[in-house]
Parts: sequence; C-alpha cells; structure tokens
Amino acid sequence: MNTDQFLVKSAIKHINNASFTWQTPSNIALVKYWGKSNPQIPKNASISFTLNNCHTITTIEFVKKEKSEEVSFNLFFEGKPKEEFKPKIAEFFKRIQEYCPYIFEYEMTINSENSFPHSSGIASSASGLSAIAMCLMSLEQELNPDLSVESINKKASFLARLGSGSASRSIEGPLVVWGEHPEIEGSSDLYGVQFPFSINPIFENYQDVILLVDKGEKQVSSTVGHNLMHNHPYAENRFKQANENLCKMSKILQEGSIKEFISLVESEALTLHAMMLTSNPYFILMKPNTLEIINKIWEYREENNSNICFTLDAGANVHVLFPENERENVIQFIDSQLSNYCQKNHYICDVAGFGAKKR
Repeated sequence: MNTDQFLVKSAIKHINNASFTWQTPSNIALVKYWGKSNPQIPKNASISFTLNNCHTITTIEFVKKEKSEEVSFNLFFEGKPKEEFKPKIAEFFKRIQEYCPYIFEYEMTINSENSFPHSSGIASSASGLSAIAMCLMSLEQELNPDLSVESINKKASFLARLGSGSASRSIEGPLVVWGEHPEIEGSSDLYGVQFPFSINPIFENYQDVILLVDKGEKQVSSTVGHNLMHNHPYAENRFKQANENLCKMSKILQEGSIKEFISLVESEALTLHAMMLTSNPYFILMKPNTLEIINKIWEYREENNSNICFTLDAGANVHVLFPENERENVIQFIDSQLSNYCQKNHYICDVAGFGAKKR
C-alpha cells in the first residue's frame, strides 16, 4: 500500500495563526464492515450513504509555538472541556504525525459540537474525526497552496481513517466505498472513494429517519467489537459475504432493484448484530424497542406495499430508509407509531448528502 503519497513533500510556508471550521456528516453503511487489522485496515469493503443533517461542526484554532516532540491541544465539546475524549484524539495525532509533521509546531484548540447524541451508535466518531481531518487539511493547504481539491479530499479521508475507519466515508457523498474491491475502480483500504457509477433515480435523495431508541453511550464500543472479530468462528465467511454483497449492491444501485435493495440492506444489518451475538464474549446492542420497531416496519411494508426498510449501525437506534416519493406517508407512520418506541419520542429526519462543508 502506497502511503508515501500522503507525506508532506513540498516547501511549507510560514503561518503564525489560523482558524478553520468544517461541518462533516455521519454516514450509514449499507454493506457493513466489522473487523479490521492495524493500522485501521478493513477486513472487507463497505459502502455507505453519506448523511446530511447528522453532522459535527468543528473549529480548530492553530497558534504557532516552539516546535516540540509532543502534540499540544485543548479539546472542548459543546462548549465544555472534554477530558475523556482526549486520549482518542491524542492517539489519532500520534498515528498521523508522520503525514502531518506541522502539528508539532502549533498549539491547537479544538471546539466541536454534534447535531445528534454522541456515542449512541450514529457514527459520531466518523463525523468527529473527519471534521478534524478537514481542518488539518485546510491548514496544510494554507502551508502548501498547490494542493488540489482531489488530493485534499483523498488525504483527509486517509487521515480520518486512522482515527475511525468509518470516518473515511464521511468526506464525500452521497455514496462512498471504503476498502479495496475488484469491481470498484480506484477503491482502496487507505481511503474512501465515491461510488463510481450512475445510480438509478429511485436512490437519489434517499431518506433516512433515525429513531433514537437509546441516546445513551453503548455498553460495548465499536473498537472492542471490531477486535472480537479476530478469533470469531464465522469471521472469514462474513468477510467473504460482505465483499460479495458489495457486488450485488453495486448492481442494485445502478439498476434500481429496490426490492433487492431492501432485502440486502436488512440482511446486512442483522448479520452485523449476529456477529456481536456470536462473539466471545458475546454482547447485544439492540434493545427491546429496536425489535418492536423492526416488526412494525415489516408489518407496514406488507400492508402498504411500501419500499420502507431498516438498517442498524453498532447500536440500538434504527435507521429507517425509504425513497423520497414515500416521504409524506412514512413520516406520518413514524410519527404516529414508531416514535412511541423512541426515547421521548425523538427521531431525526435525514437524507443522503454530499459530504464535508467548509463554514
């Protein structure tokens, strides 16, 4: 794998102070990745819808200091110091120092806020780490103005991946593939790439309503869950299945086979959680209301000949996916029935989006 392309090679300008703000989205995988090797290399390729409304807004202020051997930063989340987040960010900076040596020359103040509950299974690490990566790349562009937009996005995805694998899929949109796959030209284990084919109109502006079954922090983190795949009895078959499913999903998205889309997306979601149920030690992230919602979706789909379906991330919350032309009816169904299974009846209306935005 060629990581040399991400090293800083050009002459660097001198900048004393700078501040950049980026809004980057979460994403929801249609074909999941669960299991990785160091450094953050996926065991199978995955594809996701980039979201629009579930996002992180991050500002990083850079102030020049004496160069040292330690990365110096302060972290504030939603206006308050967040010491418990610092170890993960410190580890991220350690992983990227070879590719961003300029971080040793600045005192960084990171201010971040989410439009959704963090650590609850809506990929907050994906949006959070990708936002930091885009701020770093804005600084790098100031230091080296010759960088192209394409190279900035590619390196941002590469950097974000070193903090959170799924963060590699939050730089662009609306469909992003991460992981080397023979049928996806340009795909790589090192960074995400936009889905290279035209999609059927039925999948444009695809809707995602996230039902907040449990806003609390997950009992088992994704990092721990990924590690449990190393000695998992079904791991190798799962990795093979996922890569085969990506082939199927590519064809489905191009041809508009929405019934096949529903079947594959739901199967992928349940397979992800089946891996958790059969890990050693085993664990369950779904809640009773997660299952209630799934059954209600199945009933509604059958009774109304609807194209509604669900998917799950590594958590209890349910993503309700459906085409734009069903929005009015599905929102009414969610509001009248499914919201009853959410904490305080809360849900988030989202839609497939186009990635990072500078603010």
